[in-house]
Amino acid sequence: MDEFKARRVVDALRDRGVNAHLFRGGSQYGQYGVRVTLAGGREAEWDTDGTAGLEAQVMRDGMLVGYVPEIDGSADFDEARIVDAIARTDYDQPVARQREAAAPEPSLPRERGVFRRFLDGFRYR
Repeated sequence: MDEFKARRVVDALRDRGVNAHLFRGGSQYGQYGVRVTLAGGREAEWDTDGTAGLEAQVMRDGMLVGYVPEIDGSADFDEARIVDAIARTDYDQPVARQREAAAPEPSLPRERGVFRRFLDGFRYR
């Protein structure tokens, strides 16, 4: 996922009440994804490995404690479907599954607020 797409997905997830953050990482420079903060000190790292499909690793203290298998057909998802798939994921089991619908949550403020463009070097498109 490129940086701008990841940022738009994060913003859309936060608008839906999902505690999502831009994830900069992976094994190569320039890989971006979405990190969702979960209960119990866990974090789901979505699409950070550079593959076409949408999947995630669930980590706690740097250790793998679960995962989300690749979602069928996700290589062709647009941003709205990516947001919906991440929002509908139920992480309660080691192998996460998709719920029928996302639980409605109040929206969260976007990260970095008013100085966001300044802090990120005015790179938005």
